[in-house]
Amino acid sequence: MKAVILAAGKGTRMGELTSDLPKPMLRVHGKPILEHIITGLQSAGIREFFFVTGYRAEVIENYFGDGSKLGIKVQYGRQLVQDGTGKAPELAKKFVGSDDFVLTYGDILVKPDTYKQMIARYGEQPVAGLLTCTGSEDVTKGGLLFFDKTFCLCKLVEKPTVAQIEALRGEGYLKAGDTAWYNAGIYIFKPLLFEFTARLEKSPRGEYELTDAIIAMLASQHRFAGLEIQGRWVDVRDPQVLASLEHAQLD
Repeated sequence: MKAVILAAGKGTRMGELTSDLPKPMLRVHGKPILEHIITGLQSAGIREFFFVTGYRAEVIENYFGDGSKLGIKVQYGRQLVQDGTGKAPELAKKFVGSDDFVLTYGDILVKPDTYKQMIARYGEQPVAGLLTCTGSEDVTKGGLLFFDKTFCLCKLVEKPTVAQIEALRGEGYLKAGDTAWYNAGIYIFKPLLFEFTARLEKSPRGEYELTDAIIAMLASQHRFAGLEIQGRWVDVRDPQVLASLEHAQLD
């Protein structure tokens, strides 16, 4: 198993904090967010990493180098045009080769044991990938995931509109009192993913969306396991969240 980490963004909501640093290099407990992610993946046995960089790429590249100081191997690819999460992983296609890989964003923090749980769940049955999720009663937060009785994905709706939410209720996908499952942004994929990212067209937002590739794979009868993240899941989206992490237990 290898790991691909998307770390190309600036993080504009961080304001002046990212004027000289890409968001994944902001520090929590004295270490870059990215290093916390790497440590967690290392604890799951992963030693080969690919970082997709972009904004202030040299900061990440100079800090981690070839990875040897952390006992890992690191390769890099620069996303020169920020055109969405669907095309960014393609920079790692040669690195991935024929191996399965974890794909995560460089600003999401979870308990280190989450990665072990993902790999164990992924190995339970033949699937094309795994999606992590978090639960909420609010159905307006982000990408909605729907699972069958074996907790495998049966439907994905990215950023549903009010009309889509009403339709999902009418179709029985959303029921009062049930947990709404949200895409947590950490995945495992087979290299098969690249066949579908290659066919992507830009979404109405003008970007290539990773979730559109997943939807296309699902339509082609490829199965995805689901896993609820236990404990902490933090999208380090703004200075307030970053500050709150200084008082949080990270292990």
